[in-house]
Amino acid sequence: MESFFTMDTLIAFAMASLMFFVPIILIAIIAMWRVFTKAGQPGWAILIPFYNLYVYTQILKRPGWWMLLYFASAIPVIGYIGVLFVSVIDSLRLAKLFGKPSAFGVGLVFLGFIFMSILAFGGSEYDESRVLEGELV
Repeated sequence: MESFFTMDTLIAFAMASLMFFVPIILIAIIAMWRVFTKAGQPGWAILIPFYNLYVYTQILKRPGWWMLLYFASAIPVIGYIGVLFVSVIDSLRLAKLFGKPSAFGVGLVFLGFIFMSILAFGGSEYDESRVLEGELV
């Protein structure tokens, strides 16, 4: 009996996956590059691991140590919940900084590459005065 998972099938699946995911990843990188530049930060920072997270926290007007909260995912179960919480409040804050409603922040959480593209290529402008020091969202 012939196996379903032949080498040809696996190669075809890998190629189909690449054709689907590579454009989405490229769109996300380009959109984040544009969002960084709209916020007055260097766009190339999105390409540097860890530094891009630091710059992102600066765009959100968070303290530098805030980026360490994203590394809590190293803690099983509780860490994942913590990172999800931090991601949600940071998405809401990013929407607020660009003058978008909270519903837009929820869109950033669930369909990030689409809503980030809207932020990047839409008419919204970054204004750091929209958030106050010490404000959670």
